[in-house]
Amino acid sequence: MLPTLQDEKEDPRVTRTRSLILTAFDELLPEKGFRSLTVQDITNKAEINRATFYAHFNDKYDLLDQSIRQTFRQELEKRTLNACHYTDENLRILIVTVCEFVSHAHTHCTTAQPQFEALVETQVKKQLQELLQMWLEKEETDVDTNTAATAASWAIYGLVLQWNREKGTERLSAELFADQVFPLIAANLQLAQVT
Repeated sequence: MLPTLQDEKEDPRVTRTRSLILTAFDELLPEKGFRSLTVQDITNKAEINRATFYAHFNDKYDLLDQSIRQTFRQELEKRTLNACHYTDENLRILIVTVCEFVSHAHTHCTTAQPQFEALVETQVKKQLQELLQMWLEKEETDVDTNTAATAASWAIYGLVLQWNREKGTERLSAELFADQVFPLIAANLQLAQVT
């Protein structure tokens, strides 16, 4: 299973404060946009002082990174993909999950900045790689699990990014898209029965 954000035993006050900061950030982001959002805005909303903010996060980019990581992890956990093993259906669900997350992330942050997109990409690919490697390690396979998981995670993210850029009627539903790209991803993993 993927390690959770709170694997280490944290003081409940630390957990509560981090939660207040993340909640304030999530509420202010769509309202102000990332570029205009300041640490002062976040601390005012969370009703904490700036020193407390900096005790938990380096800056607003670190906070954004943590927020993306936590949100994507919650999506994986909601679909119980972090506790599963490889099946063709789990891989399809994973592709749909990435589609929905990337689509939501790009519409949620109206100021689509390169830094924001890079943080989303880094976090999603990292967590995909960890999950796929965990699945591969449970299977009997001769492939290098790290390399196969890395290749598949980059392929999934790249294909989803291209799908997300398509507009209007040209864009397939996330489910149809997952069915379409499934053989390509499964081939990277060398596990599925691709016919």
